[in-house]
Amino acid sequence: MRASTTLRMVAAALLCTTATACGATTTATVPRPAAVTAPPPTSRPPDPASVAANELGRIPILMYHRIEAEPGSEYDQTPTKFTAELNRLYTDGYRPITIAQYLAGAIDLPAGTHPVVLTFDDSTRTQLTLSDSGDPTPDCAVGLLEQFHSRHPDFAATATFYVNNEPFGDDPRALAWLVRHGYDIGAHTATHPNLAHLSPTDVQRELVQNVRAIATAAPGTVVRSMALPLGVYPADHALATAGTWDGTPYAFDAVLLVGADPAPSPFTAALDPSGLPRIRSGRTAVPFDSTYWLDWFAANPTARYTSDGDPAHQSFPRPLTDQLSPRFSAAAHPY
Repeated sequence: MRASTTLRMVAAALLCTTATACGATTTATVPRPAAVTAPPPTSRPPDPASVAANELGRIPILMYHRIEAEPGSEYDQTPTKFTAELNRLYTDGYRPITIAQYLAGAIDLPAGTHPVVLTFDDSTRTQLTLSDSGDPTPDCAVGLLEQFHSRHPDFAATATFYVNNEPFGDDPRALAWLVRHGYDIGAHTATHPNLAHLSPTDVQRELVQNVRAIATAAPGTVVRSMALPLGVYPADHALATAGTWDGTPYAFDAVLLVGADPAPSPFTAALDPSGLPRIRSGRTAVPFDSTYWLDWFAANPTARYTSDGDPAHQSFPRPLTDQLSPRFSAAAHPY
């Protein structure tokens, strides 16, 4: 049996295992490119089989909240633990992209690396505090991410922030700073209510007021996604995606959940952007958290998204062809 045939059989088996594991669990701006040295113009991406490329594999979307020295919630974590997780991601070959890039299928990473999406909910000062000089303080999440990027230039300092009104301590500089430096902004409602307890009118008011506040603080920002507060849909699920209040419409390309699986590749027919799963990263270990899934992918590497280094094509083992969305068939590169 040839090695390439063995690889294809293993990939198919592992994707079946992924589906079983996931079934058991509970449920815009132009980004700054990663500082990676560009290859010579005449260079070509390697043979996809040589890097076990699988651009139909699953992608971890990690969910963070407060980053502080003494976490007050199981959803929070210390700066030390956050930095350790960045180091684990880097060592395991993950490279950050934003939700906006994920939704657009704009995953331009070196061959053999894997996309990861870092998301932050609630727009607290522990995520971003700007000094008097206008720079992130070294102990906030953005400061830590920028420092990590300075040590590892091929690990982009980028993430998607799901913000409420009066974000980051109501610092009027904050959203504009994020947009200017290539971070992605998403909606998280004006006041962080349980949307299931609101009337349809109030649901739409919460989201319109949120989108308006973002547009005021960072003019020109396109809000492409929203994260459900508490992970709870409104009674009418469709209102999480689109609606109108006070003459202002809103429409999101994706709605993000709280847990607890990796997300499908944006190139698969299985993609449901109205309910994208995220993976929790917090103070202590819980079932199906970031450590669990990073360990699982390390043991099952062909099940994760692995880049072929060529953003113009989608490469994957040939037995997975039926998982490809027909929208991308012209760019498909099975092997």
